[in-house]
Formats: sequence, C-alpha cells, structure tokens
Amino acid sequence: MFGKRSNVQSAHDKYANQEVSYLLQRVEDFSGLIILASNYKNNIDAAFVRRFNAIVHFPVPNADERKQIWLNTIPKPAVLCDDTDLYFIASKYELTGSSIVSVIHYASLQAINKKSNVLSKTDILQGIKKEYEKEDRVFS
Repeated sequence: MFGKRSNVQSAHDKYANQEVSYLLQRVEDFSGLIILASNYKNNIDAAFVRRFNAIVHFPVPNADERKQIWLNTIPKPAVLCDDTDLYFIASKYELTGSSIVSVIHYASLQAINKKSNVLSKTDILQGIKKEYEKEDRVFS
C-alpha cells in the first residue's frame, strides 16, 4: 500500500504511482496520529519515511522469547506430543511471533482433522517448513 513509486512502464505502474501519490497527500493533510506497520521497511517510498516522526524496530524474538510465544500460543484444549521439545524448536528455528501463531494454527487444524487434541511434532515441523517456504528460506 505504501510501496515505492517507480518508472512507468505499464498501466499498472501508472496507477500504483497515483495511489502512492494520493496516500502521500492524505498523510500531509491529516492532522491526527497515523500508525503504520510493515515487515518491509525497504519497500516503503522514501517520501513516506521523510514524514515519519518515529520508526520503531521490533527485532525477531530470541530463543527464550520464542519459547514463551510457543507456550502462550498453544490453545487450552491442545497438548503437545511428548516427544516435542519446544526449547529445541525455539532455538533451532528463528521465527517471528506471527509465524509461530501460523504454525500453531496449522498444527491445530491437523490435530482437529485427526479428531485429536495432541499437537504432533511432525505437524509442528511441517508448519515451520511452510512458514520458511513463504519467506523463501531453507528448512532443515
């Protein structure tokens, strides 16, 4: 939505640039507080960045923080399979909080499909693999 403007090479580029220019004008005219969030700071047009009063960076959580996110994300009726070591998973796989939530959703849906409340290590690892693929990262 707040992407960089580019050279016009197609009708799509022309309209994308018009949208960015329109949003810039709306930001300029708005007197209130605007909060934007993005995982891709490098894709934001420099004209937007110049208008920001503050940019807050949220780093990827460390292994201990990831483990806590894993624990907080598991739904109440669900339980982990006995062979699942969350600290090992949190240490080995660097994921954001939203990716961990997506993995738990995936594993939970797999458990529901099996008419179970047990989140298997296999399903959790498969969910992690899917998250890595979304980000073009290598899963091992």
